[in-house]
Amino acid sequence: MVAKDFDVWKTAHLGVNSPKNKWDRGPQPAKELTRAKFKKLLSDQKKRRDADTYYDLGVFDSKGNLVGFASVMEVVRGISHAAYLGYRIFNSYWRLGYGKEAAKAMIDIAFRDIKVHRLEAGIEPGNIRSIGLAKSLGMRREGLKKRAVFLRGEWVDLTMYTLTSEDLGLKFNTIGVKFKRRR
Repeated sequence: MVAKDFDVWKTAHLGVNSPKNKWDRGPQPAKELTRAKFKKLLSDQKKRRDADTYYDLGVFDSKGNLVGFASVMEVVRGISHAAYLGYRIFNSYWRLGYGKEAAKAMIDIAFRDIKVHRLEAGIEPGNIRSIGLAKSLGMRREGLKKRAVFLRGEWVDLTMYTLTSEDLGLKFNTIGVKFKRRR
């Protein structure tokens, strides 16, 4: 997203319906959707991209409406060249194909532009729709990661779904990978 997306960002957050399940977030209060907050969001995103740790992109429909976000998170360089895939589509746009389209685009960006070797999606075992999405993307289930993340006030398990560059027919090597020095 860029600075001119403020109004679209605010409108999108105001248009979110009440949560439909425990993984869904409801609308944000209008008083929290300030230009200053959006500017800080953009600044934080740039810092994380520049540090090669987190790439967070807006997902827009053909009319320019913000429908959600997709991310490549916690990029690790060194012996693994791995990252996590994340996605959130606002509930008013569920079941229209935006999640799959956004995740496919982020997978392409992760392997071709960010140059990871391994991309993982950690999904709570009961999140059937997200598991279905991961499977439809060709991600393979690798197992259960116990008490992996702290969400909603508790440690929760994640079922891990994974793709590697070889799964996509890409040959991975570190030639051309830009290692960014972390401070």
